[in-house]
Order: sequence, then structure tokens, then C-alpha cells
Amino acid sequence: MELDLDESSLAIGRIERAISRIEKALTDRDSRPAPAETAANDQSALKAEVVAVIGELDRLITEAKRG
Repeated sequence: MELDLDESSLAIGRIERAISRIEKALTDRDSRPAPAETAANDQSALKAEVVAVIGELDRLITEAKRG
């Protein structure tokens, strides 16, 4: 199954939004001290965003290699 241009654009948009959320979370975290529990939750959320970005990139790379 090949990704068409619209699907690729949507995937790139998801990656861009996830990266923006990661950047915002890191900026917010640096600007305010957080309790340990909140920091752990923030870190888990950041890890989930990074995993999502990597997944989208892997999908795009795999499809690019196919077609």
C-alpha cells in the first residue's frame, strides 16, 4: 500500500504538530519548577510524543522505499 500525496501530507502534519507539542512542553517545563510527580507525568507524555513521531517517520520511510 503506497502513501499518496494527501496521506503523506497528513503524516507530515501530524509529525509537525507532535514536534510542536514536544517543544512547548520542554519550554514550559524549563520555565516552571514542577513537583516530581508532575515531572514524571510530563516525561511520560513527552516519550509518547517522541514514539509517535518516530512511528510516523518510519511509516513514511517504509512507504518511500516501496514506491
